[in-house]
Amino acid sequence: MAVLVALGAFLMTLFGGWVAQRVTDRRHLVLGLAGGLMLGVVGLDLLPEALEAAGEEVFGVPQALLLFVGGFLFAHVVERLLATRRAAHGADTGKKPGEGPGHGAKAGERSPQVGLVAAGAMVLHSLMDGIALGAAFQVGGGMGATVALAVVTHDFADGFNTYTLTSVYGNERRKALAMLFADALAPVAGAALATFLTLPEELLGSYLGFFGGALLYLAAAEILPEAHHEHPARTTLLCTVAGVGFIWLVVGLSGG
Repeated sequence: MAVLVALGAFLMTLFGGWVAQRVTDRRHLVLGLAGGLMLGVVGLDLLPEALEAAGEEVFGVPQALLLFVGGFLFAHVVERLLATRRAAHGADTGKKPGEGPGHGAKAGERSPQVGLVAAGAMVLHSLMDGIALGAAFQVGGGMGATVALAVVTHDFADGFNTYTLTSVYGNERRKALAMLFADALAPVAGAALATFLTLPEELLGSYLGFFGGALLYLAAAEILPEAHHEHPARTTLLCTVAGVGFIWLVVGLSGG
């Protein structure tokens, strides 16, 4: 049963990626919505679950929060290192003679590797969703149905964000699609793995905290500033608020 539900998550993930791909002519709106979805997933879904599963204090601070901050810093350091490496290898030297500095610099501001790493983290998160789905159905049908609702509905956001994160950092369309399909397959693989594997609750909570911090960095430091850079429109802000509201609705419908 869990694998069948995961197939629904597979389709929902692909649908989210398809929507992100189809509205590229409104890129600022896509990024605004993606930022809101990411913020909602972190603040309303991942962090509460992480605190519940790994809330034991380490020197006065819950373990999940320490890892949350660690994930944020890790994403920042990785992005800076990759950007520095890219600049050192002449990423901005592809300008034509007479071209202003702005054109080439714009292309070199973001490292494609960051997008691939971020999308890879989304795939791992979807794998964990599948494992949680399989484990929930082992507990009972009621628990399985609740988790299934949460996984299937927010996998739309996962697919949307995976495609957006990969493409916004300058990766080719085929790479964005490859990461989208990997993200769609991950819940199915996770649900199948759950029949053989059970993750300790504290380990899962620690992972959610770390992943949440990294995702928040990408949303706050990269996606949202880019969304408002050239189009500081009210509609972009409304898309961000709508993204948060959608995740709130999902969390509420799934019973928290």
